[in-house]
Amino acid sequence: QVQLVESGGGLVQAGGSLRLSCAASGSIFSINAMGWYRQAPGKQRELVAAITSGTNPNYADSVKGRFTISRDGAKNTVYLQMNSLKPEDTAVYYCNAAAIGWRDYWGQGTQVTVSS
Repeated sequence: QVQLVESGGGLVQAGGSLRLSCAASGSIFSINAMGWYRQAPGKQRELVAAITSGTNPNYADSVKGRFTISRDGAKNTVYLQMNSLKPEDTAVYYCNAAAIGWRDYWGQGTQVTVSS
């Protein structure tokens, strides 16, 4: 089992920045990749960014050049630095860990609201 705890969401004006954190615990050794998804009201959950050891991070086209995903192995934590935020970035952001055996683990979600 993997447990994920997110933090860092909040309310920010358009053009501002936020940094989300996701701390993983439990069976860390089983994690292949970690990422961030988001879900806006009335919309499906979508991938924002993902990171895997040994490969370049993957980003949704809508956030390329504005968001950066990074990983601190010593702290078992993944970060999402979000710059130049837009109202359309408003959503609940979820941390995800993809583990061996095709298992997916999710955090509880953190609300990000960008005002215009």
